[in-house]
Amino acid sequence: MARNFDAIIIGAGQAGPPLAGRLTAAGQTVAIVERHLFGGTCVNTGCKPTKTLVASAYAAHLARRGTDYGVMIDAPVRIDMARVRARADKVIMDSRNGVESWLRHMKNCTVFDGHARFEATDLVRVGDELLTAPKIFVNVGGRPVVPDFPGVNDVPYLTNNGMLKLDRVPKHLVVVGGSYIGLEFAQMYRRFGAEVTVVEKGAHLVPREDSDISEMIREILEAEGIHIRTSAECITFKPHPDGVAVGVDCSEGAPEVIGSDVLLAVGRRPNTDDLDLARAGVAMDERGYIKVDDGLATNVPRIYAMGDCNGRGAFTHTAYNDFEIIAANLLDGGRRKVSDRIPGYALFIDPPLGRVGMTVTQAKATGRKLLIGERPMKHVGRAVEKGETFGKMQVIVDAETKKILGAAILGTSGDEAIHGILDIMNAGADYTELQWAVPVHPTVSELIPTLLNEMKSA
Repeated sequence: MARNFDAIIIGAGQAGPPLAGRLTAAGQTVAIVERHLFGGTCVNTGCKPTKTLVASAYAAHLARRGTDYGVMIDAPVRIDMARVRARADKVIMDSRNGVESWLRHMKNCTVFDGHARFEATDLVRVGDELLTAPKIFVNVGGRPVVPDFPGVNDVPYLTNNGMLKLDRVPKHLVVVGGSYIGLEFAQMYRRFGAEVTVVEKGAHLVPREDSDISEMIREILEAEGIHIRTSAECITFKPHPDGVAVGVDCSEGAPEVIGSDVLLAVGRRPNTDDLDLARAGVAMDERGYIKVDDGLATNVPRIYAMGDCNGRGAFTHTAYNDFEIIAANLLDGGRRKVSDRIPGYALFIDPPLGRVGMTVTQAKATGRKLLIGERPMKHVGRAVEKGETFGKMQVIVDAETKKILGAAILGTSGDEAIHGILDIMNAGADYTELQWAVPVHPTVSELIPTLLNEMKSA
């Protein structure tokens, strides 16, 4: 006999728990199923622990630069990785336990520990239990991709999950993948004292960015002693007495890099392959992502997909926004759509990159008349005062509609300052609404009106 609920939520990542909270507050009964760790990727292997490690690495970097600020540190900076890891572990456990406790004490919410599999459009099995509900929400997240590189199964390798378990500093960390996950780990472990090489198949780091931004990111990392190998068209692996030999086949430089440890950071895949979605008739694309419409509904009535598993976003903030869209539409009479979401993200190297909307390349491809404003961070007072002058600020505007199409702030506080532009874009306001603002001095954000006043046709 199946147990009846008003809704079943599969997965306790970023979107699942708040949706359970909204549904139960509306008087509905909810079953939430979690087979592993409460809190999902962000809490356990993503944002929370990695940004904790980034903070430790920044502290080490700043300590080494103490003399630049007139602060004398007599002894060399030492890294106690056991303590660094313990600090990250505490952040993980506090967050994970908080999510789990919230759900287990939530009125009208029943937590099931185990692996959920569909048996029909309204029927889910968890171990020996059968659960049924008229509404089912899939929130199963994703995991690291392990590409079929030649020799990859013949050598030990790490993913972002394994990196968080290290309580030592690798002698030489080879990071395969030059996007946000790989670069964040590359910089933090260089600051912890490792030799680091980044191997990227493409011609530029962070391929989604314009080449000038990518090259600035490269300069930031190389200034800290990180080796960058781009255009690595044939990546291979084989055992080596000192660890792993990584073949890179680049157009220049040695054809092989010897690392003590290898991190694979080349993308993620959805956790949808073992849910028996076919038994419910739920459609997926060729990569395993669940197909959803603009309201996050699947092709099967009353089955929805949220977060990384739907291919409509790969970040904690997009997963949470998926919850907001579904809750607004089902409970508040809303008509919110994924297509209304303005894409934004941050690359949390130091200094960070804040990005919203289109790149220059994307904007030019639309054929619109553009206005572009730019300012190097060396001409931003806050950056000069902090002694952190790498990067630049950039904004892209449609010359005819006066709408901001996109922006990038690569530099100190770029991940925070970008929200001044993101908010204007979300409000649908013309750039002129921001052009004559009077922001606080001295900040990075105070230069946004200056950018808008100094734009040139492109």
